[in-house]
Amino acid sequence: MDRGRKQYRQYQQYRRRQQYQQYQRFRESSRSQSPRASQRFRRFHWHRRQHLSSGRFSRPRFASLRARCLIVIVVVACFGFAVGLALPYVSPPAARITGEYVATGPVADVLRTLVVNARQSGKGYERDEFGYRQTDDDGNGCDIRDDILARDLHDVRFTVAGGCVVRSGTLEDPYTGRTIAFVRGAQSSTAVQIDHVVALENAWRSGAFRWNRAQRYHFGNDPLNLLAVDGPANEEKGAASAAYWLPTNAEFRCTYVALQVAVKAKYGLSVTPQEREAMAAVLRGCPNQQIPTQQTR
Repeated sequence: MDRGRKQYRQYQQYRRRQQYQQYQRFRESSRSQSPRASQRFRRFHWHRRQHLSSGRFSRPRFASLRARCLIVIVVVACFGFAVGLALPYVSPPAARITGEYVATGPVADVLRTLVVNARQSGKGYERDEFGYRQTDDDGNGCDIRDDILARDLHDVRFTVAGGCVVRSGTLEDPYTGRTIAFVRGAQSSTAVQIDHVVALENAWRSGAFRWNRAQRYHFGNDPLNLLAVDGPANEEKGAASAAYWLPTNAEFRCTYVALQVAVKAKYGLSVTPQEREAMAAVLRGCPNQQIPTQQTR
């Protein structure tokens, strides 16, 4: 700080000497000019010297100010560019900075009909309230898990020919895009899990807490809301809505969101503002996505 002040004082002294020398040269030459012109010059020069001595027009200050302005402009431009690149991948709360997404198409039209509820409570939620794997709605005598495995896997083999229990198969996982070899066993079965596309807890918060037992059991075992997926991906998702979790397989996101919208519309479930924004952000890239009425793989 002291060094800067010293340099500034030296600069002011240097400028004063220059001005004084210029003024002396002018005085010598002004003898040949008219008195009126000489007076105007002296008045102008006096005011200029006063401004310089006060530091109002000091070049170091203006140079420093210009540099700071340029730095601010560059930083703001870089920040805006980074936000623009990252926006499609960030969570919707960050996306809200730029306003709501606008999506078009059949799924987006249904999304706009869903009730928006910012206050959702998970009080009283119990997974057993939905009776997963406790019913046989299609009456085929098979467990719903085996029904979904048989639907979503290929090269399926059963423990008994013509039976229900899936012994092995291959899954093209929609969430990660990986190919997973499924083999039934105490240690291997968890590699492929059955996911509720609209998580049970999310459904509870979105309105299922008002349902009777039969409605919850039907929801918990509805094939439209069930997918065979990679086990770790299912555990990572947990009870998260689309506002906080989407499949890492970007090619499946439109279908995933379409399934969630279809399920929520079918059962009259609500969405949060953040959830709706996240869904719209995905649907913006697939305006031709259709609403599924059933799942076939």
